Amino acid sequence: MGIIFGKKKKPSRVTEQDKAILQLKQQRDKLKQYQRRIELSLVKDKELAKKLLNNGQKERAKLLLKKKRYQEQILSKLDGQLSNLESMASDIEFAQVEVQVVEGLKTGNEALKKVNAALNIEDIERILDETREGVDKQNEINELLSGQLTDEDEAAVEDELAAIISEEMPAVPSQEPEVQANESAEEDEKDQEIVKKPKEKEKENIPVLA
Repeated sequence: MGIIFGKKKKPSRVTEQDKAILQLKQQRDKLKQYQRRIELSLVKDKELAKKLLNNGQKERAKLLLKKKRYQEQILSKLDGQLSNLESMASDIEFAQVEVQVVEGLKTGNEALKKVNAALNIEDIERILDETREGVDKQNEINELLSGQLTDEDEAAVEDELAAIISEEMPAVPSQEPEVQANESAEEDEKDQEIVKKPKEKEKENIPVLA
């Protein structure tokens, strides 16, 4: 039993503003019901006044129309009161929304302060520098693995290729070799002998005159 009575009640989620809005709406509903009763009464009084006039009861009809006029004035006041109640209820509801917005901003601001406190500008700069260094190093590794050469490397390759070509090409002699010169002389002598032999044969064939 002590445990049962010792339990604490949970705090109600219904605020004072909620209670005020509920009361305003209840009062509004009561006024609307009263307004409908007056409107029905006005219709009935008008019909009854017509019957009284038809029956020649002018004074009673006049008295009934005065009552009707008074109720119309009440009805007009009820419209103003209903408008005030609805405006007040709307204002309270909007104020509650504003409070929630402010509380949300407050909570967000506190969370932002905690995040900013956890972040250090020096640590952020250090992390960014390390990240840039890591990216540059990775790019160098990628270039080496992919076989890409710099302009200096390309120029060095061209120079080495030109040097190898110049070493492999044979040297151009400035004078003709002696062997070739001797062979040319022998060929010239053979050509001269071939020319001389036909001439000697022609001399032998010429007849001698007595």
